[in-house]
Amino acid sequence: MFLTISTTGTAERPATDLGFLLHKHPGKAQAFSTSYGTAHVLYPEADVERCTAALLLEVDAVALVRRGKTKGRGGAPDAALAQYVNDRPYAASSLLAVALSGVFSTAIRGVCTTMPERAGEPLPLRIEIPALPARGGPNLVQQLFAPLGWAVTAEPVALDAEFPQWGDSRYVRLVLESEALTLAEALRHLYVLLPVLDDAKHYWVSADEVDKLLRAGEGWLPGHPEQKLITSRYLSRRWSLTRQAIERLELVRLAETDDSEVEEIDNAVEEIQDDDSDNETGTEAGTEAGAETGTKTGTETGAKTETDERPTPLAVLRREAIIAALQEAGAARVLDLGCGQGQLVQALLKDPRFTEIVGMDVSVRALTIAARRLKLDRMGERQASRVRLVQGSLAYTDRRLKGYDAAVLSEVVEHVDPPRLSAVEYSVFGAAHPRTVLVTTPNVEYNVRWESLPAGHTRHGDHRFEWNREEFRAWADTVAGRHGYDVRFVPVGPDDPEVGPPTQMAVFTLTTKEEKASQCRNQVGAVTGGVTW
Repeated sequence: MFLTISTTGTAERPATDLGFLLHKHPGKAQAFSTSYGTAHVLYPEADVERCTAALLLEVDAVALVRRGKTKGRGGAPDAALAQYVNDRPYAASSLLAVALSGVFSTAIRGVCTTMPERAGEPLPLRIEIPALPARGGPNLVQQLFAPLGWAVTAEPVALDAEFPQWGDSRYVRLVLESEALTLAEALRHLYVLLPVLDDAKHYWVSADEVDKLLRAGEGWLPGHPEQKLITSRYLSRRWSLTRQAIERLELVRLAETDDSEVEEIDNAVEEIQDDDSDNETGTEAGTEAGAETGTKTGTETGAKTETDERPTPLAVLRREAIIAALQEAGAARVLDLGCGQGQLVQALLKDPRFTEIVGMDVSVRALTIAARRLKLDRMGERQASRVRLVQGSLAYTDRRLKGYDAAVLSEVVEHVDPPRLSAVEYSVFGAAHPRTVLVTTPNVEYNVRWESLPAGHTRHGDHRFEWNREEFRAWADTVAGRHGYDVRFVPVGPDDPEVGPPTQMAVFTLTTKEEKASQCRNQVGAVTGGVTW
């Protein structure tokens, strides 16, 4: 099996610069040992105007069988002859992709100490692969390469040219051309997509393949329209690895969209907590827990004795208030948006009235902890059918959120930068548009009641703001009026006569056209003494 990489040049920028970029001298043929044979690099042509590098892989069929995995082509125990007679020595596959990354390891990283500026510049490239297995045909080849900036020619190879009535084989002759890509980008595309098109790998796919995929896919895979297919096939359809890769790719996409680092996006969890812990994460939970166990100022603290029962933590009171509001609204299908470590999802699962519960969070770490808390891997089939954890950001509309009875944003909005609140508002109230929305957020006025919280500090280091009661009501009234909701406010925790409750909750209820008409009729009836026409 082999492929060729060609480029053109001028006297100022000779095509033979390709040799420097590949770190392989055009004046000599070179051979490299691999686990499954020998890779050769040679240059059929090399001059100022045109240079072509060829990578030829001689596959040792016996080594492939002895070192191959125990199933799939090259290692199938139920087809002894097929172990030695197959397409592996002739058709491009993961064998060629591995040889490519090994022989051109420096080039694939975009490193060239001799000509560093050329390594980062686009080249006029032409790549040819005479025999490429394509499970999905020429159309799939087009779908995979064209979005990356390639002009694609994928010609089906006939089963037998002398018998055209037999039709085409699953192989194509591939030609890729581009003037907008660097050599490193081209090599990374091939490294990932060759085994994807073949839909098979010659080695066992382990967890480190996720890291390899993300490294090779940096800069192009997060936004590729066929991202899920590429990820699934590259990881040999191993669901656990595919899910992990897709979650990490989504974080990369969100970080790129927000012009921030991945670590800044995936910051919901400071450290992994015990599965059975009922506490929330970070300093916010610590502040609230401390406040609820006797750190308030004034006579409230002095009145407590060692025999007093420990007050219910605010986090528990919050969940109880949310569940009560959901029950009152008659919600059965519920979204927990910004679900964190899954405490609310866990509580909702205990009530059979909630038939479908979706927890969404931007943080992969938070979702991992939530899955472990819920014991999803050991959950019974009936219970598992009621719950789903998904990754996503409220800064963007998401069609997965449509059609639910209720959405909960519990201690979420204060983690959003104020300029992005309008995007969150539209995503939830405008696009998802559930019948009921519950929003809880800290009441900053109550902070003075906590000795453990220094003056002027927020309850959590990640809080972008904390509203007082007037500010929260003004925001909620505006949102309700803009999107056709009624809103009422519910205190959560002890309602201090001076500063209010520690947590404030807004309950938004969608006012349908029928309900509005009914309200109008009732108002008319009241004015006219019940007379109707």
